[in-house]
Amino acid sequence: MNHTPFVKIALAQLAHARSGDKADWVDFGLFAWNEAGYRIIEREVTATKVQAHFVPWIAGQVDAWPLPNMLALKFVLHGALQGGGARNLRLDNLGKAMGAALLRMEIELSPEEFEQVQKSPRRGWWPEASLQT
Repeated sequence: MNHTPFVKIALAQLAHARSGDKADWVDFGLFAWNEAGYRIIEREVTATKVQAHFVPWIAGQVDAWPLPNMLALKFVLHGALQGGGARNLRLDNLGKAMGAALLRMEIELSPEEFEQVQKSPRRGWWPEASLQT
């Protein structure tokens, strides 16, 4: 049996995030750097996987919506702040910190997919020169 090895990477290699919170919800926008990355995050980053990633922190469900025209996924985490930002006892767990935690979530993809993502130009308003890592 021929098994292709998978590459395990953090979402930060495929996307960036914007996040915030209201009451007891955290809201994420996960934006792929390019179309190749979007195809992967759309497949791999599901509401179920995001809920599992945050299981120690959230008590409620996770809702997800694809936003293909923006190369993005939107997530809302219910029951994520122990009743609200001012009520919880966790340090720095509000939406901004949780957005960074989402980018540490690991996914698996094939070496060919990873190569395609690396070769594809990034899409956005920023100058390409500023994206050199």
